[in-house]
Amino acid sequence: MTQQVLKTQITEFHTVNGLLEGERARAAESVRSVLADTFTLLVATQGIHWNVQGPLFYSIHMLTEKQYQDMFGAVDQIAERIRALGFLAPLSAEEMISDSNLISPNECDELDAQIQCLIEGNELITRSIRQKLPAIEAMYDVKTAEVFSNRIGTHEENAWQLRAIIS
Repeated sequence: MTQQVLKTQITEFHTVNGLLEGERARAAESVRSVLADTFTLLVATQGIHWNVQGPLFYSIHMLTEKQYQDMFGAVDQIAERIRALGFLAPLSAEEMISDSNLISPNECDELDAQIQCLIEGNELITRSIRQKLPAIEAMYDVKTAEVFSNRIGTHEENAWQLRAIIS
């Protein structure tokens, strides 16, 4: 007789981590929002990385590579935080992109306008996290607060570096 190793469906977990049920749900929703925006910005950054051309090719190509690689790691960490809180992470890119608040650089023709979209995306994520952080800290969700604080610093630096290129 064989024993089933894998469950047939993905489910939420009942987690007893010191956060109240409603707090866990609110924290997970905040994290989910940051995940959607980070994933969408990652895709936009990688698209510009692939398609950049002109006299600043190498500088922009290398900078955007560094930035999208960082976001790739962050997306995994952010999604795993949702699971650690006991909730389901998105199962598709479409699901994440549809939940995002970012404007796509596809709507911009010129490279400097596309980079401006990346700047605005980084700044939007920074503002969004800053708005969510007090509630996360109030529920003593120190791990989510740590993830959020780290992302603020990274996105501020990304915006600064991109702005320096087109200034």
